[in-house]
Amino acid sequence: MSVLHITKENFEQEVLQSDRPVLLDFWADWCMPCKMLSPVIDEIAAENPQVKVGKINIDEQMELAQSFQVMSIPTLMVFKDGQKQSTSVGVQPKTAILEMLG
Repeated sequence: MSVLHITKENFEQEVLQSDRPVLLDFWADWCMPCKMLSPVIDEIAAENPQVKVGKINIDEQMELAQSFQVMSIPTLMVFKDGQKQSTSVGVQPKTAILEMLG
């Protein structure tokens, strides 16, 4: 499955009402670690159809970033049944991200 572009307009439908676990990647164009992590996030989306993967550009979606108190990027969050289950900050290896989804 491809990566979704998450905005405050589609957040409730795509994340909170999702029937699958959701991995969110908070990122920005100017963030080098985010660019390093991006291909890993794309791989996870392609290889795991049972998981919904979304990216949130914090410069375009400041409200969402603030509501989840994102202070550093990249920040990854996993949501299940509309609830935030876990958060990690910084570049993570693919195995660690898959464990978060566990």
